[in-house]
Amino acid sequence: MVDLHTHTRCSDGALTPAELVELAARKGLSAVAITDHDTVDGNAEAVAAGQNASIAVVPGVEISTQWAGVTFHLLGLGLDRTTPLVEERFRFLADSRRERTPRMLQKLRGLGIEVELEAVIREAGGGVVGRPHLARVLVRTGAARSVQDAFDRFLGRGKAAYVDKARLSPADACAVIHEAGGAVILAHPGLVEQDRPGLLPALLDHLLPLGLDGLEAYYSRHSPAQSRRYRRLAGERGLIVTGGSDFNDGRDGGPDLGSGLGDLRVPDGCYRALTALLAGRDG
Repeated sequence: MVDLHTHTRCSDGALTPAELVELAARKGLSAVAITDHDTVDGNAEAVAAGQNASIAVVPGVEISTQWAGVTFHLLGLGLDRTTPLVEERFRFLADSRRERTPRMLQKLRGLGIEVELEAVIREAGGGVVGRPHLARVLVRTGAARSVQDAFDRFLGRGKAAYVDKARLSPADACAVIHEAGGAVILAHPGLVEQDRPGLLPALLDHLLPLGLDGLEAYYSRHSPAQSRRYRRLAGERGLIVTGGSDFNDGRDGGPDLGSGLGDLRVPDGCYRALTALLAGRDG
């Protein structure tokens, strides 16, 4: 089994890249992808850890983008190079996240909740600051009962302290992933259908000419029927199929590494299809 969608402390996960890779090896996974939000900072450490733990590590990223009024995520899997375009785009994403946090803190102050920016930065541990780090600080200070409670009351989309962030366009996100040598995968299509029922086929057809390579059919919150449908949609469009848990830390009822919410099984064939695609492109 493999897990091609995970997060480390470089974005909103709880483990360092090396710790995550070591855990994946202990769980008996044959391959794991590091897909931190809007950053590739943890990839080098993860690849080195994989060499020591004898597990295949796929350097990756998860980029938030938007089309037809719906926000969705693209995974970049198999990133193996840095160029001026890649550096500029990730600098843009990091700057956007940095600018967002003080604005959320200002909104919280308006609600009578004081949180110091330095506390959120410390919580991020040197990684890209995001809403989960702020949520954990809110829990620690007693302003929220849990991370989920912090999102439900303050930080989720449309809530009192929510601030939207700048995003790459779908075309730019696909371009930067390909520029970095990776494959473009539409993440968790079930969440797209949850936000806008009926949009997924049109979204896939919009993304195909931009360079979409695959669809994440196996996911912690996909039902077996959804996974079958997404595999069919991928096959009809000549896309590879991938899957992953979206692991962060396994606490608060979140998905566990490799097994998701208990019954996730991403077959090794997903990793083989990805490596074959990337090898063919390099050739």
